[in-house]
Amino acid sequence: MTNIISILKQAAQKYADFPYLVEKQDRYRSKSFKIVYEEARYMARYFLSLGFPRQTPVALLSEGRSSWVIVEYGLLMAGLISVPLSIRLLPEEVLFRLIHSGARGIVVSANTVDLILDILPKLKQQNFHIIYLDNDTEKVLAKLHGLPNEFRLVSFEKALEHGRQLVEYETQLENSITQICEDDIVTISYTSGTTGNPKGIMLTHHNYVTNCQDAAALFPVPIGWRTLVILPCDHSFAHTVNIYAPLLRGIAVHFIDMRGGKASVLKNLPVNLMEVKPHFLLTVPALSGNFMKMIRDGIKKKGIVASTIFNIGLNCGIRYNGNGYQRPPLFSRILNFLPYKFADIVVFRKVRSIFGGNIAFCIGGGALLDISQQEFFHTIGIPIFQGYGLTEAAPVVSSNTVKKYKLGTSGVIAPSVKCKILLPNGNEAKTGQTGEIVIEGPNVMKGYFKNPQATAKIIKQGWLYTGDLGYIDSDGFLVIVGREKALLISKEGEKYSPEEIEEAILNSSSLITQVMVYNDHRRYTSALITLDSGTVYRLARQKHIQNPEKLLKEIESSLLSFEHINEYKGRFPSNWIPSTFQIIRGQFSEKNKMVNSTMKLVRYKICKAYHDRIEYMYTKEGAFVLNEKNIAECNHLLNQIR
Repeated sequence: MTNIISILKQAAQKYADFPYLVEKQDRYRSKSFKIVYEEARYMARYFLSLGFPRQTPVALLSEGRSSWVIVEYGLLMAGLISVPLSIRLLPEEVLFRLIHSGARGIVVSANTVDLILDILPKLKQQNFHIIYLDNDTEKVLAKLHGLPNEFRLVSFEKALEHGRQLVEYETQLENSITQICEDDIVTISYTSGTTGNPKGIMLTHHNYVTNCQDAAALFPVPIGWRTLVILPCDHSFAHTVNIYAPLLRGIAVHFIDMRGGKASVLKNLPVNLMEVKPHFLLTVPALSGNFMKMIRDGIKKKGIVASTIFNIGLNCGIRYNGNGYQRPPLFSRILNFLPYKFADIVVFRKVRSIFGGNIAFCIGGGALLDISQQEFFHTIGIPIFQGYGLTEAAPVVSSNTVKKYKLGTSGVIAPSVKCKILLPNGNEAKTGQTGEIVIEGPNVMKGYFKNPQATAKIIKQGWLYTGDLGYIDSDGFLVIVGREKALLISKEGEKYSPEEIEEAILNSSSLITQVMVYNDHRRYTSALITLDSGTVYRLARQKHIQNPEKLLKEIESSLLSFEHINEYKGRFPSNWIPSTFQIIRGQFSEKNKMVNSTMKLVRYKICKAYHDRIEYMYTKEGAFVLNEKNIAECNHLLNQIR
């Protein structure tokens, strides 16, 4: 199998009537592997009728749904390129990607069409095609009327029906599929830009096929399992592991109900989990962190007895399991076994039921997952097998697996991938030495679209220089330390990753919702924080706090509370722990572009937006937590409850 379409064809034969794509409309409606293959062929005929040259880009801007996948397969059969876009992008960001990629069309839904209508007048592309995945096309046509350029709109259903009737294109379709070679570009995926301007990552059929095979080798799940797609389809992790890899195992892919737009996800997720009863999920730290908070809050509401059983059981379970690879001493296991198993029967089993009751594990990616999250979910019986990857690597590089895992690591290297750790002097690191993660393999991207200079900087003699720091431990597990460009750098040039400190603060503080730790060649480390205003209000009422200085002391104490938790005590050198901070009103959000679609901090944008506040922390006054700007923010909070 050399391309995605050959895998799809094989799945249509091998798992013909198995459900493949399932989405909730008035009820759950599924399309089998055979039907998806047939409908993709109809879409391919439609695209061929448009006369686009081979390897012409077409963008997709929609929430995950069956038609999104079918359209993309149709594009690939017709020899075209898919440009998957995040529905959370701003209009100008979508416009940049359409112009940069040279897209000749776009696929949109009712949730995203208005965004496109806003930017169409700025598109200079003639005969630009819009495929609309919903049915109220007349409404959209009325809005298109009067625009200067010629834009052609067709609904998905009409395009599908048109393709069904275009039997005269069948020979051309067969030729198109035959001409697909492993080096053809499948997608141009734009980076989320957490460290700079977005680049178009070209991934080929060979990249995707080998990465899917690696994913299936790491997780040889039973044929016919179910999963629920929570991550957006444009996310490379979801694209490969949730959409393409299921072709190898006959997996039923259910989409979260997004009728009502982005805001409906959190509301529909608990319901969809109970309805779908997935066997596994893909997750990212921000999402699993929300799950963890939801579980803890739910247990707290059950009262003191349930909370006590849960907390004792959790602590005993963590001690009983160890890191999953090396078992704790027998005495420790015997000592912790009964309270752990009691909590499992009384509480943990009920927690698992909110995920539908069939959940075997989650696969984690997207960012560094704190070990406390791994321990938490492993203990309650829903292990998160953390992996490591990046879009430039299609994206899977390594993962913990059911048979081989070690908490606190990103697992073992995928079968087809070679990985080495390079020191700053260019020498290969020894076991346990931290350096840049460099990989080579069939999953390494073709390059950055229209950007040979950037490609040459990251790919050298076939090796991909990831910019991420890590090491291989003595057991062969990859451990991620952080991103080179996100590092804290002391005045003396010493470097340290901020992510573990940020996770420690967030996991121990009840008041702080977001934190960005900062040090760029400065005398000391600082932080920007956002607060959970509801929790702050409750604390102020409970403790009868009326003056801002006292509230500020509580916030400072909450920020540093991780230092009193055994897990973090003495873990971080003191010079990297924030000695001052600034309270930021509101939250870092996708709306203000301070976080990306996977909820990772976009550090360079935060630094730019809050440049003055950062500089203030290195003044004589701002060096102390008790400063006029923080007092003003605390006054603002207290005024809300006075």
